[in-house]
Amino acid sequence: MSLQSRNIHATRTLPLALILRPIPPVLDDSKVDNMVCTLQKNPPAGTEFEPGTLPPVDILHYQSPAGKDFYFAFGGCHRLQAYGRAQVEDVNCKVLKVTKSMLKVYLGGSVDAIVGE
Repeated sequence: MSLQSRNIHATRTLPLALILRPIPPVLDDSKVDNMVCTLQKNPPAGTEFEPGTLPPVDILHYQSPAGKDFYFAFGGCHRLQAYGRAQVEDVNCKVLKVTKSMLKVYLGGSVDAIVGE
Protein backbone atom coordinates (compact mmCIF):
# COMPACT_ATOMS: atom_id res chain seq x y z
CA MET A 1 0.00 0.00 0.00
CA SER A 2 1.38 3.40 -0.91
CA LEU A 3 1.01 6.68 0.89
CA GLN A 4 -0.91 8.06 -2.09
CA SER A 5 -3.50 5.31 -2.24
CA ARG A 6 -3.82 4.12 1.35
CA ASN A 7 -7.28 5.68 1.64
CA ILE A 8 -8.49 4.33 -1.70
CA HIS A 9 -10.16 0.99 -1.15
CA ALA A 10 -11.80 0.53 -4.55
CA THR A 11 -9.79 -1.18 -7.24
CA ARG A 12 -10.47 -1.54 -10.92
CA THR A 13 -8.83 -3.14 -13.89
CA LEU A 14 -7.21 -1.29 -16.75
CA PRO A 15 -5.76 -2.72 -19.93
CA LEU A 16 -1.98 -2.92 -19.62
CA ALA A 17 -1.72 -1.32 -23.08
CA LEU A 18 -3.30 1.93 -21.76
CA ILE A 19 -0.80 2.42 -18.93
CA LEU A 20 2.03 4.81 -19.73
CA ARG A 21 5.37 4.33 -17.97
CA PRO A 22 7.49 7.35 -18.89
CA ILE A 23 10.37 6.40 -16.58
CA PRO A 24 12.28 3.25 -17.59
CA PRO A 25 12.13 0.63 -14.83
CA VAL A 26 15.10 -0.97 -13.05
CA LEU A 27 14.06 -4.55 -12.46
CA ASP A 28 15.01 -7.57 -10.38
CA ASP A 29 14.22 -10.39 -12.82
CA SER A 30 13.81 -13.04 -10.12
CA LYS A 31 11.17 -10.87 -8.42
CA VAL A 32 9.34 -10.46 -11.74
CA ASP A 33 9.58 -14.21 -12.39
CA ASN A 34 8.01 -14.96 -8.99
CA MET A 35 5.18 -12.56 -9.76
CA VAL A 36 4.64 -14.21 -13.15
CA CYS A 37 4.33 -17.57 -11.41
CA THR A 38 1.81 -16.04 -9.00
CA LEU A 39 -0.25 -14.64 -11.87
CA GLN A 40 -0.18 -18.04 -13.53
CA LYS A 41 -1.55 -19.51 -10.27
CA ASN A 42 1.66 -21.36 -9.51
CA PRO A 43 3.28 -19.14 -6.87
CA PRO A 44 6.63 -20.11 -5.37
CA ALA A 45 6.57 -21.43 -1.79
CA GLY A 46 6.38 -18.68 0.78
CA THR A 47 5.01 -16.03 -1.58
CA GLU A 48 2.94 -13.30 0.02
CA PHE A 49 0.38 -13.07 -2.79
CA GLU A 50 -2.83 -14.98 -3.43
CA PRO A 51 -2.43 -17.23 -6.51
CA GLY A 52 -3.61 -15.42 -9.63
CA THR A 53 -3.45 -11.95 -8.08
CA LEU A 54 -0.99 -9.19 -7.32
CA PRO A 55 -1.52 -6.09 -5.20
CA PRO A 56 -3.02 -3.17 -7.12
CA VAL A 57 -0.74 -0.74 -8.92
CA ASP A 58 -1.17 2.97 -8.25
CA ILE A 59 -2.21 4.70 -11.46
CA LEU A 60 -2.46 8.46 -11.95
CA HIS A 61 -5.36 9.37 -14.24
CA TYR A 62 -5.27 12.66 -16.10
CA GLN A 63 -8.10 13.72 -18.40
CA SER A 64 -7.15 16.42 -20.89
CA PRO A 65 -9.47 19.36 -21.58
CA ALA A 66 -10.30 17.60 -24.87
CA GLY A 67 -11.53 14.59 -22.88
CA LYS A 68 -8.63 12.22 -23.65
CA ASP A 69 -7.68 9.91 -20.79
CA PHE A 70 -4.05 9.28 -19.82
CA TYR A 71 -3.06 6.64 -17.26
CA PHE A 72 0.43 6.88 -15.76
CA ALA A 73 2.34 4.45 -13.56
CA PHE A 74 5.41 5.68 -11.73
CA GLY A 75 5.67 2.70 -9.40
CA GLY A 76 4.66 -0.94 -9.55
CA CYS A 77 7.31 -1.64 -12.18
CA HIS A 78 7.84 -5.28 -11.19
CA ARG A 79 4.11 -5.96 -11.16
CA LEU A 80 3.54 -4.29 -14.54
CA GLN A 81 6.44 -6.22 -16.05
CA ALA A 82 5.00 -9.45 -14.62
CA TYR A 83 1.60 -8.75 -16.17
CA GLY A 84 3.30 -8.25 -19.52
CA ARG A 85 5.46 -11.38 -19.30
CA ALA A 86 2.49 -13.47 -18.17
CA GLN A 87 0.45 -12.04 -21.06
CA VAL A 88 -2.27 -10.88 -18.67
CA GLU A 89 -3.97 -7.96 -20.38
CA ASP A 90 -5.85 -6.41 -17.44
CA VAL A 91 -4.03 -4.88 -14.47
CA ASN A 92 -5.47 -4.56 -10.97
CA CYS A 93 -5.20 -0.83 -10.12
CA LYS A 94 -5.98 1.91 -7.66
CA VAL A 95 -6.71 4.95 -9.79
CA LEU A 96 -6.00 8.45 -8.51
CA LYS A 97 -7.30 11.47 -10.46
CA VAL A 98 -4.63 14.14 -10.98
CA THR A 99 -4.34 17.57 -12.52
CA LYS A 100 -1.76 18.64 -15.06
CA SER A 101 0.12 20.57 -12.39
CA MET A 102 0.27 17.42 -10.26
CA LEU A 103 1.71 15.48 -13.21
CA LYS A 104 4.44 18.12 -13.55
CA VAL A 105 5.82 16.91 -10.21
CA TYR A 106 6.67 13.62 -11.96
CA LEU A 107 7.24 14.72 -15.55
CA GLY A 108 8.47 18.31 -15.32
CA GLY A 109 8.29 20.29 -18.53
CA SER A 110 7.80 17.18 -20.65
CA VAL A 111 4.18 16.83 -19.47
CA ASP A 112 2.92 19.02 -22.33
CA ALA A 113 4.62 16.87 -24.97
CA ILE A 114 3.31 13.66 -23.44
CA VAL A 115 -0.32 14.74 -23.11
CA GLY A 116 -0.30 16.69 -26.36
CA GLU A 117 -1.07 20.13 -24.99
